[in-house]
Amino acid sequence: MTTDKIDIPGLLSRMPLFSALLPEDLAHLALATRERRLHKGDRLFQRGDQPKGFFLVVWGQVKLAFTSAQGNEKVVEILGPLQSFGEAVMFLDQPYPVLGEALADTLLLHIASTAVFDQIEQDPRFARKLLAGMSIRLHSMVKDVESYALRSSTQRVIGYLLQLADGVARSSALCRQEVELPTSKQVIASRLSLTPETLSRIFHELSDSGLISVQGKHIVIHDAARLAEHT
Repeated sequence: MTTDKIDIPGLLSRMPLFSALLPEDLAHLALATRERRLHKGDRLFQRGDQPKGFFLVVWGQVKLAFTSAQGNEKVVEILGPLQSFGEAVMFLDQPYPVLGEALADTLLLHIASTAVFDQIEQDPRFARKLLAGMSIRLHSMVKDVESYALRSSTQRVIGYLLQLADGVARSSALCRQEVELPTSKQVIASRLSLTPETLSRIFHELSDSGLISVQGKHIVIHDAARLAEHT
């Protein structure tokens, strides 16, 4: 894990939440920001821990999850670079309802709640941007629930693969794209509310149909348009 010094104000300025702040405001937030370096598998917080701010992923990957009454883990969200989390529970002053764990070696920034509250008092626009950011997160979660309720298991997997492929350069006129699964198939299955066995079966069926090829975490989408139309 690298120990290079990072530009905290520069990273904060790249967050949509902080993009409109003045340099002096960013400097104030940076003074209350600390680095957290995690190795793969390290626990960032447990369900029930009390938040003292929120986090920004610089690099690496973090999962948010909880354990069901049956003892099964349900992954709620997988977060990557320049994504933030923990804002809502910080404002509620309630314990974390989920656990946070590094899926890879990860560098985080922890922005202290006191600095955030100071900024809100000084700049109402900052409060609006914060609310907008949390609203987008809520909208995304509602879409997830709708997807799980109305879409089949296969449609969920196809949607996930196409989302991964979004923005990847097309390598041929047939829309051939190559993607890497960002984490283990077990974690992805949980995120899609599937069992690992169901995910493997769907990958196998899509491969047999000539729509994808799977080699470990490397997946080739042979024709994105055909895959999107598959039901």
